[in-house]
Amino acid sequence: MRAFASYLVLLLAMPLAALAVVSPANEYRAQGIAAHDCDDPLQVLMSAVLAVLIYGAGALLAYWAGRRFHRLVSLLCLISALATVPNIAEAVHELYRNTADGECLG
Repeated sequence: MRAFASYLVLLLAMPLAALAVVSPANEYRAQGIAAHDCDDPLQVLMSAVLAVLIYGAGALLAYWAGRRFHRLVSLLCLISALATVPNIAEAVHELYRNTADGECLG
């Protein structure tokens, strides 16, 4: 029952992980417009960090379970967590760029 609940959490968090992977840190630059996007890097960063935490914990817990199926789930969780890392780096870079330019001070 506990494994079922854990897999249910991972399944329900899948849209969050997909959103964290495909969301650009700056939607304007993704469209080819050279403008600052002051609110989007934080939204992308929050969803991506949450996805890394959920799927990183899922990878560790599934790996510790030790069976072949759990190891496969652990590998899939690890891939999902690592897929969001470039987006986190891009969002942090965009936050530093916005701070350095002074455009999004409030």
